Amino acid sequence: MRPLRLLILLQVLLFSSGCTHMANDSWTGKDKAQHFVASAAFAAAGAAYGDHQNWNEARSRSFGLLFSIGLGAAKELYDSREGGTGWSWKDFAWDVAGAATGYSIYHLAR
Repeated sequence: MRPLRLLILLQVLLFSSGCTHMANDSWTGKDKAQHFVASAAFAAAGAAYGDHQNWNEARSRSFGLLFSIGLGAAKELYDSREGGTGWSWKDFAWDVAGAATGYSIYHLAR
């Protein structure tokens, strides 16, 4: 239940943050691959950290996913400031896809 509360808190922060503008970008491009790969690496690293802390698999998984997605959300909030490139739901979608893939690959490789 705890990860659900964190996810709800993240959503509340995102929707009340007052983004100054949105990005007008495409679904493909070099930056999308970078979002995907970085999020995959962060999710795997977070899950590995949980494993090294002797957490159970569910806690380790939750930490890895939320760590990665949280960093992706922080990056988009940074981009949404005045003078930034704007909030991109497409970038964030690639972040979430990368986090899920990175976690999956990490646990398949174990």
